[in-house]
Amino acid sequence: MPTLLVAPLSRIAETSIDHGACEMISLLGAGHAFHRPASIARDRHLSVDFNDIAEDMPGFVAPQTEHVRRILAFAETWDQRAPLLIHCWMGISRSPAAAILIALALAPEDDEVRLAQALRAASPSATPNPRLIALGDALLGRGGRLERAVRDIGRGSDAMEGEPFALTFGVSEKIQA
Repeated sequence: MPTLLVAPLSRIAETSIDHGACEMISLLGAGHAFHRPASIARDRHLSVDFNDIAEDMPGFVAPQTEHVRRILAFAETWDQRAPLLIHCWMGISRSPAAAILIALALAPEDDEVRLAQALRAASPSATPNPRLIALGDALLGRGGRLERAVRDIGRGSDAMEGEPFALTFGVSEKIQA
């Protein structure tokens, strides 16, 4: 099964090495400098700059449909032989949201409820960015089902930083809500 790895910025090197990731998506605010792990090929690294906010705020860049399009377009080129690493600053909001959107884009037959529950089981602290989820739900034509499924798992537990986790997808089993 394809595997998405989600990690905070501070753990991307160890996560990529431990799990053999050679492709990565970085979701950080503009101008946030960091060192790309050597295991990640330069041409297989996408950086998308926006802040972890759910509403427009002066001086910040809120997630936009174009950001979601770029994330999904990159994911469509992923060969799925090795895990794809997705990270944000804390590994709690932007990267878990991107992971669930990628999973549904690449396996549209999968179930939103199952994926949201799998996300919660893999990461008690994950609290997917609601704006990213709403934009992705609309872009993927999920009819609000993804937004409801993520809302139903609730806010994650308090954490200073998320723990790295894996999300597998491509299971068409439906879970009754």
